[in-house]
Amino acid sequence: MAYGIMGRFYKQQEPESRERLEATELSLADAVPHVPARQPASGEAPVSGKEASLGPDMVSERVNLHRYLLDRINLGMLDTLDNEEIATEIRPLVKEYIRRNNFPLNAKEINDLIRDITDEMLGLGPIEPLLADDTIADILINGHNSVYVERGGKLESTAVRFKDEDHLLRVINKIVSAVGRRVDESTPMVDARLKDGSRVNVAIRPISVDGPLVSIRKFTRKPLTMERLVEYGAMANAMRILLSAAVRGKVSMVISGGTGSGKTTLLNALSSQISPKERLITIEDAAELQLQQPHVGRLETRPPTLDGRNEIRQRELLKNALRMRPDRIIVGEVRGDEAFDMLQAMNTGHEGSMTTIHANTPRDAVGRLEQMVGMAGMPMSQLSIRSQISSAITIIVQVQRLSDGTRKIVSISEITGMEGEVVQMQEIMKFKKTGTDDDGRIRGEFRATGIRPRFIEEFAELGIEIPAMIFDPGKPLQTGPVEP
Repeated sequence: MAYGIMGRFYKQQEPESRERLEATELSLADAVPHVPARQPASGEAPVSGKEASLGPDMVSERVNLHRYLLDRINLGMLDTLDNEEIATEIRPLVKEYIRRNNFPLNAKEINDLIRDITDEMLGLGPIEPLLADDTIADILINGHNSVYVERGGKLESTAVRFKDEDHLLRVINKIVSAVGRRVDESTPMVDARLKDGSRVNVAIRPISVDGPLVSIRKFTRKPLTMERLVEYGAMANAMRILLSAAVRGKVSMVISGGTGSGKTTLLNALSSQISPKERLITIEDAAELQLQQPHVGRLETRPPTLDGRNEIRQRELLKNALRMRPDRIIVGEVRGDEAFDMLQAMNTGHEGSMTTIHANTPRDAVGRLEQMVGMAGMPMSQLSIRSQISSAITIIVQVQRLSDGTRKIVSISEITGMEGEVVQMQEIMKFKKTGTDDDGRIRGEFRATGIRPRFIEEFAELGIEIPAMIFDPGKPLQTGPVEP
């Protein structure tokens, strides 16, 4: 006698003999224990009627339902069932959960909830609701029983939990295998990405002492534009005008900032100003740039195999990109000897190329570039390295994540050349802090320094006009909605 799909789908809590399985058919009533509705906290008024309803789009309730189902199904069987079979099996469980918790949902809402839960089971399990929440910027998993998220620059604990460490590892392997990578004891660290381009970093035992650590940097489904960044107060409108003109005029630039300061977000926004007639080549460790141009070639590094061979680094990709007839090269982040090849590309006909770098100030960014070029092992003096930097890069944009969690462009500086052995820079615009309010939010204003960049003289010949008023240091630069 065959057990049937129900017997294979639901988890057995203890070993069962074949005879007992045949004699006791698993039913919904037997499989689902009573789940009491939420009781009001101490001092809280009783909740009833519509106030007790938690719709299927509520993240917390979907997480609780997902955890409830995980306790009652055989996770190993999920890969053997298609969507319709999974929906058929979980439908009675979901209906029973809704009934016992007194959620007033109609038939359409129940069907929508079942579809969402099915998607979650075929997706990344308990964190699927978090991935669907557009207010979340980062998902940080510290072992199977601790998940944090970042909203509005602040970390929050969540009720999301994995069944156990094996369940978390199953989700991790699903992520990394989708991009042709692996993670195990021999390679316990890996960078990967999700289908939407979100960046994922994983560390497991033995280097992660208390269980797997997963960091997911989410990207919005709709990339932020320069106008949206102005509206959110991340930059002034004058900064938008200047940087947009610089991109159109093929001015090479570096975006500098700390971890989580918004470098990649700004790089995506700036790239939207590139002409659709240009051919772009992007180079990244884990592909996450969301360029909107029609002619984009994307290259991604490859980690070494178990025997340490076949690694492809950013430097090799940069050398290969030069043979692919790019108009511009965009490097997600320079962090090693590929900085030398990036500077060479900017100096040999690929003006307007862009990259990001980890640094706390524009001057630090120049110093870090100098160190990374030295890592290439080329017989170059310090003076020649600095000369390469000053001739290749024109603008350094400094972004910063402030103490209140907001991200802003705090400086736009122009490299003007060399004076002796020192790279000369001048600040064009900046963000000036003026204090904090009662809620701890940073107060400040964007200001022009009064210095006009040298490259705007060449822009007139290209038909790119920059209003002189944006360089007026006498009044704060405006933010808010940008008029079309």
